Amino acid sequence: MWRLNKVRHKAGRQGDSLEELKLRRREHEKALRQARRDRQLVSKRLLLNDDEDQPEVTMDTNPGEQDVVSLVLKLQHSGPGREAHLKALSKVLRDPSAQLTFIKQENSMHLLVGFLTGSDATCRLQAVRCLHELSHSPHTNVSPVCLPATPYLLTYLSGQSTKFTELCLYTLGNLCPDSDMVKEKLLAQGIIPALANCIENQRHNLAVVEAVGFTLSQFLQAKDAAEKIIPTVLDSSLPSNLLSVLTSDPKFGLAPAIECAWCLHYLTCSMKDNRALLAHGALLQCSSLLVSLGGAVAEGNKEEGMELLICPLLRCVGNLLSSCPVKDLSTQAGDGRIVVALCGLLQAYLQTKPALARESAWVLNNLTAHSSTFCSALLTLNLVPGLIQLLPFSQGINAMILRILANIAHKKKEFCAQLAHHGLLSALCATLKMADKEMVTLSMDVLYMLVVSSPQVAEEFVRQGGLSLLEVIQYNSEGEIRRRATHLLEDHLLSYSSYCSDNNPCS
Repeated sequence: MWRLNKVRHKAGRQGDSLEELKLRRREHEKALRQARRDRQLVSKRLLLNDDEDQPEVTMDTNPGEQDVVSLVLKLQHSGPGREAHLKALSKVLRDPSAQLTFIKQENSMHLLVGFLTGSDATCRLQAVRCLHELSHSPHTNVSPVCLPATPYLLTYLSGQSTKFTELCLYTLGNLCPDSDMVKEKLLAQGIIPALANCIENQRHNLAVVEAVGFTLSQFLQAKDAAEKIIPTVLDSSLPSNLLSVLTSDPKFGLAPAIECAWCLHYLTCSMKDNRALLAHGALLQCSSLLVSLGGAVAEGNKEEGMELLICPLLRCVGNLLSSCPVKDLSTQAGDGRIVVALCGLLQAYLQTKPALARESAWVLNNLTAHSSTFCSALLTLNLVPGLIQLLPFSQGINAMILRILANIAHKKKEFCAQLAHHGLLSALCATLKMADKEMVTLSMDVLYMLVVSSPQVAEEFVRQGGLSLLEVIQYNSEGEIRRRATHLLEDHLLSYSSYCSDNNPCS
């Protein structure tokens, strides 16, 4: 279904072989993307030179101050060999100390800009490589020095060379995190419209689409993104183009979809009202792709990196639901297939990636909180027994499952009877014994809705020994938990005490 290798991957430059470099960088990229699950994260990317495995240029390029000074002097004098000198400089600039030496040289950046804007295409490419190395610097004072080059990098985004456009995009994306001044300058220079035009003109070029997604995500994670950046993004063609990448078409690569999905996540979590994205069909598009991915996972397809796309999609859907009118949920979020997919993802990642399972349960909670239709779907499609079986699991998953069951019970009394029929009462007997106060409180909330729904359900709970269980909670707990247990006993259950059996499965 998905092909992670559709787009050339990034690689570092330290190691014994090209394959080792690729593997190391790929693992690093994966770690960076995974870190986004827990917090917003800016990062830097370094593109692998196509000729990295070719013989080195025949000159001493060991990083060091003298190498930088020597190469800058050679480049300042016209003559043959400037391409080779630029290529050597780009390799020298991989060393952080050499980067600092370079920016201290008089007119060094203007020298690079001169090659960047010159008529020699090969020198232009090598100049961008030098800027790309500088943009990847760990030193925060390097990025502002690169500002004279940024207007030209933006202009070149409309070029036809994929390799050149990629380098410009990743260089611009790398420059953003280190300095608010650089970010503001780039915004003033029109980077958002430039990115919109770039992805619009090259939407079938997966490498460029991935690079646009990365660069845009760097800006969307800014603290002031909601005020200064997102309105411009929403007024552009970017939302519709980002969404067009979220397709199950096997011709599209996984990496571009991951980057675009994270951009959409940063958009949805930064705004209180997501109606603009809903108008673009964002909820339907993300839900449809989740259904497709859920089906693939259910069939055993867990391709490396697939969960890195599932995670932002889940967050997009969960955030978009809060802005979607209840009457539009069925058309915006799709039919019952979405709850099947969410339950499937929950089960598939429960043991290996519990954080992803919890995200799936969170979206399911948001769906059921809004709509009785999706509550009904869980019951009709016989998905509730599988959810009840998850109540013993910890890491926040069982609490979210209880919230989902509470949503179902809250919608209709008929649903309460069906929940009891599926064995929820005996499961509550177990959760009421847990040490987790949140679980006990939620369990009593669900129990209350069940026992007041019908006398038959209340009688069944008493038959299962529920009275003695609540009495234990009443005498051994404090505060709100004790008050709830007392209320359930005295106002709703003691009248059924004659049904209590000596054989008490709950005690």
